[in-house]
Amino acid sequence: MVAVSSGRVARDARDVVDPFEAHRRLDCIPAVMIYGVALTARLRPAAGEPEGALVLFHGRGADENDLFPLLDALDPARQLLGATPRGPLSLPPGGAHWYALGGIGTPEAATFNLSYAAATEWLDGFLAEHGLAHDRLVVGGFSQGGVMTYSLGLGSGRPRPAALAVFSSFLPTVEGFELDLSPPLPPIAIGHGTLDPVIGVEWGRQAREVLEAAGAEVLYRETPMYHQIDPDFVLQVATWIRQVIPPRE
Repeated sequence: MVAVSSGRVARDARDVVDPFEAHRRLDCIPAVMIYGVALTARLRPAAGEPEGALVLFHGRGADENDLFPLLDALDPARQLLGATPRGPLSLPPGGAHWYALGGIGTPEAATFNLSYAAATEWLDGFLAEHGLAHDRLVVGGFSQGGVMTYSLGLGSGRPRPAALAVFSSFLPTVEGFELDLSPPLPPIAIGHGTLDPVIGVEWGRQAREVLEAAGAEVLYRETPMYHQIDPDFVLQVATWIRQVIPPRE
């Protein structure tokens, strides 16, 4: 079971801010972060030879430690090599971020594109370093990390992963970035709280509708919770992951 603290709910509730303030915060980003970014990540080894990889992206204001326990919850047998990268941006009110806020559904373009470029470079290098292919990769994330999950898994020109797992997030619309929803699409798990005050459940429903219309197989669950991850859905997704990445024969 995954314990979800009330602190996460309070912290991520700060995602709701004035759009002008989100753009103004760009002035706080040092030039070195704009022009040269390398991600760091926490790794969890597989129990033996890894059958694939599981990479989880944290939400706004958290870090690489936030979803680290979720690696074992989603892959209790440790068949996969696990990793939780840290967002490259340091923005108010603290913690690590993947982009500055530009409104729900529309991440601020400059910071998003910066992090997207850094994340693609890190992810591709991580898989190559460990001799793993994208078709044995499950990408997942919470809130801002869910946006990165959709982007890395469905971005135009990106290799398709084995599956995506998205918690409390949305399909992004960003200037200069495009999703490729042409088939075949990987299977996608989406979980969302019906009481979510940060990213309303309508965003999860919209993602499900768009992805199913594009031909994706979507495992979808709503829970009467806030901006949180449902432990019962995590158990369901863990079983689902074993099906999308079966052991090699």
